[in-house]
Amino acid sequence: MHWSPLASLDDAEQEAVLGAARRRSFDKGEIVFHEGDRSDSVHLVVSGHFAVMVSTPDGDLATLNVLGSGDWFGELSMLGEQEPAPRSATIAALDASETLVLTQSAFHRLCESHPRVERLVGGLLAARIRKLSADLLDARYVDLDQRLCRALLDVADVFGGRESGFTIPLTQEQLADIVGGKRPSINQVLQRLSLEGVVEVSRGRVTILDEQALTLQAGR
Repeated sequence: MHWSPLASLDDAEQEAVLGAARRRSFDKGEIVFHEGDRSDSVHLVVSGHFAVMVSTPDGDLATLNVLGSGDWFGELSMLGEQEPAPRSATIAALDASETLVLTQSAFHRLCESHPRVERLVGGLLAARIRKLSADLLDARYVDLDQRLCRALLDVADVFGGRESGFTIPLTQEQLADIVGGKRPSINQVLQRLSLEGVVEVSRGRVTILDEQALTLQAGR
């Protein structure tokens, strides 16, 4: 398994980081932590999938992102603060999943014996900022139809394949949250794509029928 921020470390340092982490398993629907919980560890996703959710002003939970193997979450806990900021989102397992958990205390001990490991924090945060910047550009300058097509491809990649016939197990509400749209608008776009033979829409899932056409409409 490869996590891109670890690339800034040499082999011995990577082994030290992974050796200091402990493996955790999560059942489908299990909450890893809640928004507002104490922030004390970073998770490296080994297998399975997780939803990143935040509270809305009306008290609902909105899905911001879906993470899969090679992704991570909770990196703010690695900052050198005595009392890290509370968790900024709720993380829930979408299926049976596994992570490697590196606690804040284990990370600081690693930094004492392997000083260059501290650059891992910069790598994790830089990758997150690049993703947020790309999402912000899409939200401001890309229309909803194209954003949804891009999201379908991105989420398909997270779940392991975007080829024709691949099914994305997310609801229209979750897709609306991810692209920053309303469910009725998302439904209209999906129905158009369905009529064009690009996707097939069923309860709680979207199946890609024509990956080439979807990629074209995503502008990629």
